[in-house]
Amino acid sequence: MRESVVICIPTFRRPKMLKRLLDAIAALKTQAAISVLVADNDAEGHAGFDLCRSLNDYRWPLTTVIAQKRGIAQVRNTLIENALKTDAGFIAMIDDDEWPQEDWIDRFLACARETGADVLQGSILFGYGRAADGHGDIRRATGPIAMLQGAGNLLIRRAVLEDMQAPWFDPAFALSGGEDRDFFVRLERAGKRFAWSDEARAHGDVPETRANLAWLLRRAYSVGNSDMLVLLKHRPGPFRLAVELLKIMASLLLSPLAAVILAASPNRRAIPLQKLFRAAGKLSAMAGTRYNEYAVIHGE
Repeated sequence: MRESVVICIPTFRRPKMLKRLLDAIAALKTQAAISVLVADNDAEGHAGFDLCRSLNDYRWPLTTVIAQKRGIAQVRNTLIENALKTDAGFIAMIDDDEWPQEDWIDRFLACARETGADVLQGSILFGYGRAADGHGDIRRATGPIAMLQGAGNLLIRRAVLEDMQAPWFDPAFALSGGEDRDFFVRLERAGKRFAWSDEARAHGDVPETRANLAWLLRRAYSVGNSDMLVLLKHRPGPFRLAVELLKIMASLLLSPLAAVILAASPNRRAIPLQKLFRAAGKLSAMAGTRYNEYAVIHGE
């Protein structure tokens, strides 16, 4: 019996990137039964919805829906709700600013069979030269892993989502991000197993608005902020909070010195500054501030 996968894509005002992704999915080489589900989070303009409706001869069964409530968590929940209406055994998730290699799905399924993992993440490659400006590839060695990194390139067993109560992604993280980290933490606590597949590769690009140090630092601040918000949601004890606070203070004290030392190194000079801003983001979350990164759109 063939394995079946529904590929879920959240999109928001980036029809050109969505078209590139859909073209790459149409070119997949796989024996699996594939269907594609797109959720457009722009209820007013719905350019992604309109694009999908125009693809009458698309290779795979293609369904598109509108996610009425704005937010990255909300659109992911809309995708899962509709994916569970299909009979697919696996749900793949890929963002609209990414595109997969031809063997993407088969590599994921092979790793799922080999590891028995409940949720798998694949590597994301940003092309040549990106590591020098802080946009390094997201890669790990293939095999079991303690924690996953993001929802941009995932394969999830259907049973994992059926075992959870909706909402699968917490709407409190609608514009701040961190909904994926919270999702993974809850799965970890439920005893689910994670794995990484370096061979299940997707590619990503860096829009002009992200190709600068200012964005990298805002991103580091945002990640620190949302990571701490997730930690606080799950009520860590005083010891864990004390350890986090010590790490934050160490970064705030040591990162400026490291930035001065590495100022002449183009491949490393952004690293201490990113650590500094990530620590600042964590500290702001502890003070009750939520940074809404997803209020801004990057790319087309």
